[in-house]
Amino acid sequence: MARLPRLIGRGRALEVLLGADDVRGELAERYGYVNRSLPDSELDAFVDALARRIASFDKGAIADTKRLVDVASLPSDAEISLEWDAFLASLDRPASQLRIKALMERGFHRPGDVEDRLGYHVGQLGG
Repeated sequence: MARLPRLIGRGRALEVLLGADDVRGELAERYGYVNRSLPDSELDAFVDALARRIASFDKGAIADTKRLVDVASLPSDAEISLEWDAFLASLDRPASQLRIKALMERGFHRPGDVEDRLGYHVGQLGG
């Protein structure tokens, strides 16, 4: 929650977090949630070419670039700690426990449709 608004903006972050739905690749790319969305058939070649290109550059320059981008874009440890505490507290709420139980009964944490389309199944639980 601390990183997402910085990445995609407040309104879109609220949509993603409160809507608790899956985000398709094209929309994630448009929102800035992911760098790019590629067809599966192109993904391996793209990643391989990018990794090889980056690996060819000076390691110190890569490390400095990553460190400075992190400073400019990542939330502080204090913000992450608040987020983690809120997440853990939410797991103890009765409503959360009921939803988790229902998802587990439907196949959550096992290969299959619930794992593949978790956002859809969360939305089917009702309120």
